[in-house]
Amino acid sequence: MYEPKTKPTDNSVLEFIENVDSPGKREDAYKLLDIFTETTGYEAKMWGPSIIGFGSYHYKYKTKHEGDAPLVGFSPRKAKISLYFATGDTKRDELLKDFGKHTAGKGCVYINKVADVNTDVLKALINQSVHFLKEQYPNK
Repeated sequence: MYEPKTKPTDNSVLEFIENVDSPGKREDAYKLLDIFTETTGYEAKMWGPSIIGFGSYHYKYKTKHEGDAPLVGFSPRKAKISLYFATGDTKRDELLKDFGKHTAGKGCVYINKVADVNTDVLKALINQSVHFLKEQYPNK
């Protein structure tokens, strides 16, 4: 049976951020912590060793694969900062047009630093992701 790697932990979010090597990324992680906390109303929680997540939802796929995941989150990685939003939401692409300097994958949006992006659009992306996931998975 498949066992998800990314699960909520009791590790300290602040301790994780304090251990980010780059002072610039550490500063951005604190900015993102404030933005995500204020926008979602959820307390930050570590998911796995390196993702700071907000809220959670329980997903169940047609393949019978199921698990829990944060509604939104971020991770200050060495190369770039990963922002985690809902996959499959077509409104995300529309919002990203006005976001600023970024690259996007299926589930992640990557930025170099917070100063490169429009924080109002970031807040809209966070709200849209939470709204989308709560509609898709209303049980949690």
